[in-house]
Amino acid sequence: MIIAIVCGLLSGVVGFLPLLFGLNMTKKVTSTSNFGHMSILILSLVVSFVVMFALAILCVVVARDFAMPFVLAEAVALSFVAIVFGVIRSRSNSKER
Repeated sequence: MIIAIVCGLLSGVVGFLPLLFGLNMTKKVTSTSNFGHMSILILSLVVSFVVMFALAILCVVVARDFAMPFVLAEAVALSFVAIVFGVIRSRSNSKER
């Protein structure tokens, strides 16, 4: 069960990477671009969900008994990484002002 939790934590972090990539891509978009800021962020959110659901389905197929701890650890890790990223980002923005 510990292995399922650790794998869930790692997959939660991997699930955040498309969101981070999408956020970095929005910095390169011009204001006259057809593929706007919100489109990139929504696309990265969809990719993040696909990655997380695919890994959860893989866990169910491989080890059905450990699916619940895996999915819970995955959700907790994604939430924790997103909150830490937001706090660090907001603190760095407040120092620039």
